[in-house]
Amino acid sequence: MTMAGQQREPRPYATSMKRSERMLSILDMLTSSGSLPLAALSESLQVSPATIRRDLAELEDQMLLRRTHGGARIIETEVELPVRLKDTQFREAKRLIARKAAQLIPTGRHVVAFSGGTTTAEVARVLSTRHDFTIVTNSLTIATQVASRQTLQLIMTGGVVRPHSFELVGVLAERSFSAINIGTAVLGTDGMSAAGGATTYDETEARTNLAMVTQAERVIVVADGSKIGRVTLAPVASVEAITDLVTDSSADAQELERIGASGIRVHIADEADSRSRTTRD
Repeated sequence: MTMAGQQREPRPYATSMKRSERMLSILDMLTSSGSLPLAALSESLQVSPATIRRDLAELEDQMLLRRTHGGARIIETEVELPVRLKDTQFREAKRLIARKAAQLIPTGRHVVAFSGGTTTAEVARVLSTRHDFTIVTNSLTIATQVASRQTLQLIMTGGVVRPHSFELVGVLAERSFSAINIGTAVLGTDGMSAAGGATTYDETEARTNLAMVTQAERVIVVADGSKIGRVTLAPVASVEAITDLVTDSSADAQELERIGASGIRVHIADEADSRSRTTRD
């Protein structure tokens, strides 16, 4: 039993995919309605009120909502989802985008840098079977994913870990990227538009990713359709710095036209790309 005035221990993050998807549904419902009673959430998601209370408590711990008497309300700011929840969103689109992006990267000896993100991690997974690659990343997720591959070289930056994204950021990470010549940078983003280029929620992360982009001969932005047309807090790369954008068919067509008119090559990933890639592999 917690004593009065004693700080509550943070709850562990969700590990169940089913629970992660349910919590995303809660956030979507609250975003649409602003606030909802516990009974409405329980009925809509077909789980017990006790289960909803646990989900709401965890989401409040992560500062994604505020619990109210008998329900919850959304926080009136645009917030960054933790990587554990991001990974459950648009999974099929990210798989298709990754295979399309992999086709754009040369075979043979090549240095590829990856920012953090669930879509970039999927691209790294596809490329990890190739030979003579050097992968440079500030993502703990990507480094863990490819570290056992003996056919490629892995270079990890230094830096301070961001708990939301499992990325290493700050001066040490920036200096690491600045010391390396990069053939292709694969950049994840929270927003991609003709007006704002590639943007993200965190200023420190943006500076670290800019150091990666600055050293690259070519920059490929990978972003599912929900990111297209969105502009978030911190700019990472202007449209002039980006050579290619890979997205999926759910992206806003008019915004893609504007992005293409800026000089960026726009690639739409679909199942045909996936099937042809699988055949060649």
